[in-house]
Amino acid sequence: MSVENAPTAGEYIGHHLTHLQNKPMAGIIDFSVYNLDSIFWSVLLGVIGCWVLWNAARSAHSGVPGRFQAAVEILLEMVDNQAKGIIHNAQSRKLVAPLALTVFVWIFLMNAMDLLPVDLLPWVWASYYELMGHDPSHAYLRVVPSADLSTTLGLSSSVLLVCVFYNIKIKGAGGWVHELFTAPFGNHFILWPVNFVMQMIEFAAKTVSHGMRLFGNMYAGELVFMLIALMGGAAAASMSGVLLPLGHIIAGSIWAIFHILIITLQAFIFMMLTLVYIGQAHDAH
Repeated sequence: MSVENAPTAGEYIGHHLTHLQNKPMAGIIDFSVYNLDSIFWSVLLGVIGCWVLWNAARSAHSGVPGRFQAAVEILLEMVDNQAKGIIHNAQSRKLVAPLALTVFVWIFLMNAMDLLPVDLLPWVWASYYELMGHDPSHAYLRVVPSADLSTTLGLSSSVLLVCVFYNIKIKGAGGWVHELFTAPFGNHFILWPVNFVMQMIEFAAKTVSHGMRLFGNMYAGELVFMLIALMGGAAAASMSGVLLPLGHIIAGSIWAIFHILIITLQAFIFMMLTLVYIGQAHDAH
């Protein structure tokens, strides 16, 4: 592609931030539209994560562990210790601890997609799109599922459903309903509506903030990688300057190394908040 036909910075970023969807949206909010790219990569990475953990469990032995087994055992011990410190019900931990491990591994893998070159998979998809006789400029693909708000809110909503389940299981349906109307301000009929509204606000706030925190960090990281890629594009268009290509390499390397910490930390935070919210479902007011 010639420089004259190259997209502007705004067009480049806008193209990379557009999802592959099943149909055009009819309005600002359209629940019949699905981000097919986020669904595909989420499912694929979930299968890969489950296979890795299954393979670790299948090949585990009581002798001297290899590096892979040792790494998985360290991860298991870390998650188990966190679960024991927050959820004191041993029966609940039989489900919650593996759930927390799955959440951590799955989100880490989704976040790690941000470390791939920004244009690699979109270029492969655009090439296939063009091969099939379509306009490659409409070949949209986003490969970081956790940078999609629908994915992160879906995950946090699933955690909310688990919290509702344990609220009912631990306290009973009647006990939980009683708590909804009597906490946090006390058991007085005048305060029942206020208590219920406050409880609903708390559940909504925890769910939205849980998903928004992960989305915001990964979306920002994705944008930074795009800006660095634009720097590389400018360097390729004008190789007369030396500082721009050099700055692109240095900035990309530094941000990628720093981003490894971010993707791990965000997966850990999401897992810890999952344990905390489920642990709160075990507490009686």
